[in-house]
Amino acid sequence: MEETRRYTLSKSERLCSKTLVERLFAGGNHSFPAFPLRVVYMPLEPNEGTADVSILISVPKKRFKRAVKRNLVKRQVREAYRCNKYLLLDALKATEGKRMVLAFIWLDGKIHPTDEVERKVKKLLTHIAENLP
Repeated sequence: MEETRRYTLSKSERLCSKTLVERLFAGGNHSFPAFPLRVVYMPLEPNEGTADVSILISVPKKRFKRAVKRNLVKRQVREAYRCNKYLLLDALKATEGKRMVLAFIWLDGKIHPTDEVERKVKKLLTHIAENLP
């Protein structure tokens, strides 16, 4: 029987652990740009983390002074990830129970259309899925 796919973004799929965030940005991890986004990702061992993939979305105050605009961009990226997360999850299931943490970082100082953001998130997720360790 085929499992049903849940296109949700639960609390466990959000990266909240300060130690994991510090390890992610400490260096030596993989990074890939797809303007206006950049993704930094780090594979984890099967016993680390709670979800298969945990994400963090960062929109710097340097890019958008107003919180309303920063929140809009974060919503766009979150929605694009939520709709396309199985591109990466299916590839991870093929490995031996690996887990991963991702950080999406916004690089541009202007707001892009939602379909363009979704295209870039898809590109980043397929790139990560193809280059799994």
